[in-house]
Amino acid sequence: MKAVHIIAFALVIIGGLNWLLVAFNWNAVEFISFGSDFVARAIYVLVGLSALYLLFTHKKACRECMGRSSQSPMM
Repeated sequence: MKAVHIIAFALVIIGGLNWLLVAFNWNAVEFISFGSDFVARAIYVLVGLSALYLLFTHKKACRECMGRSSQSPMM
């Protein structure tokens, strides 16, 4: 499960960075998918599913974050 957590986390970070680029009128997903609507949609679905996965499983899957949460006033 650790590998799934790492992959989901990476996809969410990539998705967030893409939104930053979209704010400046450059969409990395459109560039990577070479204009293919199917490939772009598949990438967006994977990023969205990764976000949902992390939303519901992050505290269970990431023991390191839970260990830090008691020390950090921000969490």
